[in-house]
Amino acid sequence: MSPPVMGLREDPDTWLIAASKAGAPDNPAWFHNLRAHADAEIETPDDGTVEVRAEVLSGAARDAAWEKFKAEAPGFGEYEARTTRVIPVVALRRR
Repeated sequence: MSPPVMGLREDPDTWLIAASKAGAPDNPAWFHNLRAHADAEIETPDDGTVEVRAEVLSGAARDAAWEKFKAEAPGFGEYEARTTRVIPVVALRRR
């Protein structure tokens, strides 16, 4: 069983998720699935089921989002220290 994915709400229509896989050397399977099929549904405590489109962030947008994860949960910094890969951050935007 995979651990739950932590999401950060960036604004009313955008959620961020990090493909940290606890600092493993490879990306989690769900990340590859979202890259192949960007349209998905998520379930949130506040909005119920929401249709979204996934976008893998890059450059400064990725770095700023990643800093939010580390500020929210210091364990993300530990994951980053465990791996040589750049941990992807995905924005899930309401469709």
